[in-house]
Amino acid sequence: MNKSNTIVLFDVDGTLTMPRKDVTQETLELMQELRKVVTIGIVGGSDLTKITEQLGSSLLKNFDYVFAENGLVAYKAGEVIEIQSLKAHLGEDKLKSLINFILHYIADMDIPIKRGTFIEFRNGMMNVSPIGRNCSQEERDAFEKYDHEAGYRKKFVEVLKEKFSEYNLTYSIGGQISFDVFPQGWDKTYCLRFIPEFETVHFFGDKTYPGGNDHEIFSSDRTQGHTVVSPGDTKQQCTALFLTPAA
Repeated sequence: MNKSNTIVLFDVDGTLTMPRKDVTQETLELMQELRKVVTIGIVGGSDLTKITEQLGSSLLKNFDYVFAENGLVAYKAGEVIEIQSLKAHLGEDKLKSLINFILHYIADMDIPIKRGTFIEFRNGMMNVSPIGRNCSQEERDAFEKYDHEAGYRKKFVEVLKEKFSEYNLTYSIGGQISFDVFPQGWDKTYCLRFIPEFETVHFFGDKTYPGGNDHEIFSSDRTQGHTVVSPGDTKQQCTALFLTPAA
C-alpha cells in the first residue's frame, strides 16, 4: 500500500464519533496510526465549527484533508482550497421562497416537541431540523426514535422534492434530527474533485443506504465504500484493512 496514492475518507457522526459527541482518544490514536501508511481525510455534512467541536482543535493538523459541508468548504494541509455558496447559486428570491415554505411546513407539523433553530444556513447548504437544533441530547434521542417510526423527515423531503422540483436540489437525511438541502451534485462526492491524484479512495460511513448522506460517495465508482455502525466498528475494519500485516 502506498501512502501517496491511497486516501481514506471518513464520515464523522456514527463513524468516528457517536452522534454529536466528542471523539475518543482511542479513535484519534487510530487516525494517527493510519496516517503513517495512508493519506487520511474527513468528509462531513456539518460546518467546520461543528466538526472541530467533535474532532478537536487540532483537526486541520491531524488530517491531511478536511471537507466540511460535503467538501463545499475544503481544506488541504490546513489551508482552504475552496468555499462554495448556496446563496450565490440559487439567488435570493428562490432561497427566500424555499425558506418561507420550510418554516410554514414546520409550524404545521404535529410532532411531540419543538425547540429552536429549525434552519441552519451554511456556506453551501441548508440544514433543516423539524424539532430544532437547540434540543437537548435526550430530546435528540427521543426524536430519532419518533422519526424512525413515523418518518417525519422522509415525508418532509418528499414534499419539498415535489414543491421545488425545478430548483434541482438534493435532500439528504443525516444525523439524528435533520436533513441537508443543497444543489444536485453537491453531495459528498463533491470532495472527490480535490483528490484526483489518488488511485485508491476508501470511504467509511454509517448512512450509506439510499437517501442517507453517505450514499452517493459510498456507491461512487471512484471509491471503495465501507459501511460501519459505530466508531468501534470503524476501528475494527480499518485495523484489518490497513494495519494488519499480510500473512
